[in-house]
Amino acid sequence: MTIIDSIRSSFAPIHREGWRFIAIFAAVTLLLFWFGVPYLPWLGVVLTAWCAYFFRDPERVTPLGKHLVVSPADGRISSIAKVIPPPELDLPREPHTRISVFMNVFDVHVNRSPMDARIARLAYIPGAFLNAELDKASEDNERQALTLELEGGTCIGVVQIAGLVARRIVKFVGEGERLSAGQRFGLIRFGSRVDVYLPEGAAILVSIGQRTLAGETVLAYQNGPAGQRMSRRS
Repeated sequence: MTIIDSIRSSFAPIHREGWRFIAIFAAVTLLLFWFGVPYLPWLGVVLTAWCAYFFRDPERVTPLGKHLVVSPADGRISSIAKVIPPPELDLPREPHTRISVFMNVFDVHVNRSPMDARIARLAYIPGAFLNAELDKASEDNERQALTLELEGGTCIGVVQIAGLVARRIVKFVGEGERLSAGQRFGLIRFGSRVDVYLPEGAAILVSIGQRTLAGETVLAYQNGPAGQRMSRRS
């Protein structure tokens, strides 16, 4: 491996959703330099670099196991609570464990499937853009809900929630498709939260304040022991 290859391997690839935004930031920066605007061009350089960093899409190694629930998002565990799931998930109207992962503007924003599953239901709900860390953001904010049907018929819920800065939830999948654990299913621009709803019986393995990596950090065992762990790059 050459020195250039070593340097390139240290940088995560940029997701295709980000290139147009990087181009816009870069074009504005060039115009500022062209017109000789003082100081602002260098702010443009910083913002262009941040935009490229925001849309990075690193490879992940997903632990495999029939009952493992991996994090759908990079970020920080902001809440673990027993709640009734939102109606758009069409889950049983009984308490589920909701694990919330808050993403700031420096986290990777590509979201990944927590388990091998089929998308039984996919619903987009328009709404407000409150601070995504607030508990009521689960009900009031713009969001996209995925109901994932596991082997055996059990369903779990995953909800992408827009926040103060986020103004666009991008989906890569459609209803009826099958997902593998760790597979990319969407992206949120810019900064937000992802909730996972697990039925009774899940053993939670994370704590509030803990940092997570999408497709790698194990959040819980769903309805059984994990067994032997293997992994897959994605």
